[in-house]
Amino acid sequence: EVALTKVAYATFAGDCFWCMEGPFDALDGVISTTAGYAGGAEKSPTYESVSSGRTSHAEVVQVAYNPDKISFEKLVDVFWLNVDPFAVNRQFCDGGPQYRSAVFYADEAQRAVAEASKLAVEKRFGKAVATQIAPLSGSFTAAEEYHQDYYLKNPLRYRYYRNGCGRDSRLEAIWGDDAKH
Repeated sequence: EVALTKVAYATFAGDCFWCMEGPFDALDGVISTTAGYAGGAEKSPTYESVSSGRTSHAEVVQVAYNPDKISFEKLVDVFWLNVDPFAVNRQFCDGGPQYRSAVFYADEAQRAVAEASKLAVEKRFGKAVATQIAPLSGSFTAAEEYHQDYYLKNPLRYRYYRNGCGRDSRLEAIWGDDAKH
């Protein structure tokens, strides 16, 4: 008899979606990651419309995971270590609301975890966190195929972009030895 794998979804915005897939793909219990768009009302967002700032969408990564192997809490912890939680409508070298940091929750349990973790980050640093905690409301749209697993398909361009944006140095300045990349 084949046991069915449980699948749950977590959706995070943290700058360019290229940089958010790798940290989650590396976790045991993560089934897959999909780059995409969430948080906006437009029915069929595209990279061009979202990156222009003409929609209210953010670039996101949606994580499919097995909740029997990894918790949503652990995914949220990894999310924080990969964003600048104090930046408003930007992350690293990318500006505009499409690059805001956010946890888009799927249900009340995820909302409670996200809100509690945001309070913990505020307490740790003693200042307000700009990261948005908002309902997903079924508004996830997968990005175009050429954006999926970009860090694996285009490793040199990806490293150049990531380094040029100062992402790793900013993460280390915020999170110290906890920073992962």
